[in-house]
Order: sequence, then structure tokens, then C-alpha cells
Amino acid sequence: MIKLDGVIHQLPRELKVTILIFICTLSIGFYSGLSFVRATTSMGAKGIETHYLGNEDDENAEIMKFKKNKQQMLSVVHNHILSLSVIFFLLAVILSITSIPKRVKYFLMIEPFVSVFLTFGGLYMLWSGFTWFKYIVIISGTLMTLSFVISTILIGQQLLFSKK
Repeated sequence: MIKLDGVIHQLPRELKVTILIFICTLSIGFYSGLSFVRATTSMGAKGIETHYLGNEDDENAEIMKFKKNKQQMLSVVHNHILSLSVIFFLLAVILSITSIPKRVKYFLMIEPFVSVFLTFGGLYMLWSGFTWFKYIVIISGTLMTLSFVISTILIGQQLLFSKK
């Protein structure tokens, strides 16, 4: 059986630097996406509902928003599930060679995939009329973000403070 635990500490310097730059670049993209979510939903249940279901009935709305059509929803769900699955797979591969505790490692490797499914499946269900799914979206989106933040910090620590 191949022992991957702690291999990150034996990687050549150029590979460690490449992984660190990848993590930093990936983080810029991830956090800019969160900034977009904040701008379009105010990071709240009502904002999420309004962004996907529109607010045409609200005469006092400052900005008029219309319900997303089926093609828009399928595009959002499709693009995000595919891209985030690749992102979290790459992070899982890197996490697999760290020396962090196995339970933490396994959680951070698996949880984001559950959250991606629940977040974007939840958005589709919200759009389909099950408005209570907005709370599932908030919880799973928060867990997905925390997993990303913790994973990237731990990987960075493992790269910068190697055990020799």
C-alpha cells in the first residue's frame, strides 16, 4: 500500500512553490466568487430567494429582478457543480499528502462534494418552488466555504512549515 501521509514534506521546492501559487491563485478566484454572491444576494435568505425567484411583485424594490428561466438555472447549476468538483478534487489530492490528522483530512476531502451537491441542488429546488431550500443553501454554502478556507490554510501551513 502506498503511504501518502506526509509526502508533502518531501516534495521538491519547485513543486511546493507551484502548489502554493496554485492555492493562492485559486483562493483569489474563490473569494472573488464570494464577493459576487455577496453583491447579488447580500448573503441572506431573502437575497438568495430574490436573486433566483425575482422581485417583480415588490413595488418598493430598488432594483428589479426577474425569475431566472430554466436555461439560466441549468447553466448556473451545471457550471458550478463541474468547476467546484474539479477545484475540490484538486484540493483533496493535495490534502491527501499532508500530515494533518486523518479524521480532519477525510472530512475536508469529502465534505465539499456534499456541500456542492446540496448548495446547487438546493438552488435548483428553491427555483422549483421549494423556498425552504434557501436555508439548506445557506448552511451547505457556509460549510463549503469553511472547508475551502480551512483546507487552503492547512495546505499552506504544510508547505511553508515543512517537517524535515
